[in-house]
Amino acid sequence: MKDEGCYSSSLLPYSSFCQSDKESSMDIQKLMHDMGEKARKASRLLSGAAPAQKNDALDIVARQLRGSVDRLMVENQKDLAAGEKAGLTSAMLDRLKLTENRIEEMALAVNEVAALPDPVGEVTGIWTRPSGFKVGRMRAPIGVIGIIYESRPNVTIDAAALCLKSGNACILRGGSEAIHSNNALARVFCDSVVEAGLPAEVVQAVPLTDRAAVHALLKLDDYVDLIIPRGGKGLIRMIMENSTIPVIKHLDGVCHTYVDSGAKVEMALDICVNAKLNRPGTCNAMETMLVHQDMTGSFLQKALERFREEEVEIRGCLKTKEAAPWVKEATDEDWPMEYLDRILNVKVVADMDEAMGHIARYGSAHTDVIVTMNHANAQRFIREVDSAAVMVNASSRLHDGFVFGLGAEIGISTDKLHARGPMGLVELTTEKWIVFGEGHLRE
Repeated sequence: MKDEGCYSSSLLPYSSFCQSDKESSMDIQKLMHDMGEKARKASRLLSGAAPAQKNDALDIVARQLRGSVDRLMVENQKDLAAGEKAGLTSAMLDRLKLTENRIEEMALAVNEVAALPDPVGEVTGIWTRPSGFKVGRMRAPIGVIGIIYESRPNVTIDAAALCLKSGNACILRGGSEAIHSNNALARVFCDSVVEAGLPAEVVQAVPLTDRAAVHALLKLDDYVDLIIPRGGKGLIRMIMENSTIPVIKHLDGVCHTYVDSGAKVEMALDICVNAKLNRPGTCNAMETMLVHQDMTGSFLQKALERFREEEVEIRGCLKTKEAAPWVKEATDEDWPMEYLDRILNVKVVADMDEAMGHIARYGSAHTDVIVTMNHANAQRFIREVDSAAVMVNASSRLHDGFVFGLGAEIGISTDKLHARGPMGLVELTTEKWIVFGEGHLRE
């Protein structure tokens, strides 16, 4: 298969780019500049690609993934060996590991993206002005998207697939711990799009582990239209502080569940246990449970015992400690914490106003839930809680692009512009105005 140059330089070892610190910096700047320029050119070609051609490319990607299992696992083993030597935790190594099943899951995800409706070119509204010309809006690709992420190699395929389907070229910079895996996966994707007749440079992976490449990417505002980070708070804050390109971010997932007066006890128990324990390490897991003071007898005692059985550490307010003396007293530092672990804050509140005030002060605008049988309270909670997802009688763990029916997501945004919540294909497009006239002129 012909190599069209997507990796003509990118697969070279880092030593091929630099001979000294000064030359290293210059070479990294040039590499990233060249990648940006190629991505911009590729994005213009991709924006005009027919949906069938993009879907064909994605089907080839899925097929090539299934046919490259052995090669991908060999490259992944290099990362795992380096990770063990570097002392990565077992959890980190598990996130890093590729297996035959995980590669099959990636291929299935690509097939699912191919099956989704193509948003590019969709006219979202059109109307006729009094003089007869028509005005409307049409969805269009954003252009070039830089995606900076950590740990999970599957993000390489997920992000590339979503960007391709939505008509965007992308520059991917994964974590240094997955450099061999990410390069191998990107090679599969790149070769597949070439086979489908699309430019190889619609997907480019940064081949360097040097952090200078990230800083260079964040300054490519002549070529890159949007940066999407996926990773820890430190990474995201660094990107926010250094990027000259707009950033759509997700900082924290400090998610709350408020159990209202009169809530069904068993339903509230099931929701709270699922929200905390289904996968404690995810951004949509519950970190604080707020309980109306009327529910301390009927609900709180049962909930605390249930969490104790599940070996969840409880950090509670004084009223929570009154209900269960074994609870650890919460401090001011605990309430805004995203634990991503089997630790839960619990606070007894006087009413819904106090619950919403607590959420406004300590929440991260990710996902907040009310469990209630009071319709008026549910409606008020939805209106007044300012989060990316606000839920009634449902687990916060449902906040996910696939679960919401988007097919897939590139991340969950806690921003308000231009996307909020799960970012699927539609959120990776923008809108442009379109006008149809018949020689119309402005008077």
